[in-house]
Amino acid sequence: MPNFVSRFFRPFTSSTKMGLGPAEGGAQNIPDTAQKCTVAAGCFWGVEHLFRKNFGEQGLYDARVGYIGGDTNNPSYRAVCSGRTGHAEALQMTFDPSRVSYTTLLEFFYKMHDPTTKDRQGADTGTQYRSAIFYHSPEQENAAREVTEKAQTQWWKNGKITTEILEAGQWWDAETYHQLYLHKNPGGYECPAHYVRKFPPLS
Repeated sequence: MPNFVSRFFRPFTSSTKMGLGPAEGGAQNIPDTAQKCTVAAGCFWGVEHLFRKNFGEQGLYDARVGYIGGDTNNPSYRAVCSGRTGHAEALQMTFDPSRVSYTTLLEFFYKMHDPTTKDRQGADTGTQYRSAIFYHSPEQENAAREVTEKAQTQWWKNGKITTEILEAGQWWDAETYHQLYLHKNPGGYECPAHYVRKFPPLS
C-alpha cells in the first residue's frame, strides 16, 4: 500500500496520553538552562524525524510531537484531524542553547518545509497542517520575526511565507504511538514537502 494512502488507513487510538519513558523519546535530567522551541510544519511525524536526525547529537535534549494553538482541552488525534479543535500538529523541542541556538533551529525549520502553502504541506491539507512558530519569550518572538523576514527575502522569494508567529499556549502531547513514529516504523508515511532545501546561509 503506498505510504500516502496508508496514512489514512491507520487506526485512530482512543487511549489517553501517557508520559514517555526514555525508550519512547522522553528525556531525563534536563538542566534548568534548557530552552524550548515549538514549531508546526505539517504532519508531525516527518518534522520530528528531520529535527532528531539533524540535531539529535547537537544539543537536542528531547523532541515530542503534540498539539498546540487550539481551543479545546486534551484533544485526540481524531479530533485534531477533524479541523474543529483549532490545534496544529506540532513539535516541541527542548534544547541546549550553548550547543545549538534558537535561530539555528528556526533556520532549519524554514529549510525543511514549504512555508508558502497556507494550511497545507504536500497533499496534507487543513488548518492542523499550518506553518507556525510558537514562541516562549519576547526574545524568541524577536528572533522568529527576524528569521522569517530573512527567509522571505533570501530563500522564499517566489512565494509569500504564511507562517504564523504566536505566543505558545497550552501544549498537549500526542498519543504515545505518534512519538518517534518514523523511528519505530521505518518506511512509514513522510510528507513529500519535508526535505532539507539546499539554501545558502542567511545573511
